[in-house]
Amino acid sequence: MKNDNIVRIQRCPFCGKTYRGVPATSRTDGKTQICPDCGTREALESIGVSKEEQDSIIQTIHQCEQRGL
Repeated sequence: MKNDNIVRIQRCPFCGKTYRGVPATSRTDGKTQICPDCGTREALESIGVSKEEQDSIIQTIHQCEQRGL
C-alpha cells in the first residue's frame, strides 16, 4: 500500500507567515485561505475578544499542539 504523505507549506496572505496543515477560510470574503492562527483571530474578534486575550488563546493552542494534546 502506497502512502503519499505530502506536506504542503503555505504562506498566509494576511500575516505573511508560513504554515502547514489545513487552512482556514477567511470570514471577510468567505473564500481566501488563511493560516489557522488568523482564522482563530477572526473568529475570536467576531465575538469581541480583545487582542491580548486572542494572543493568550493562540499561545495556549500552540502549547497544546506541541504536547500532542
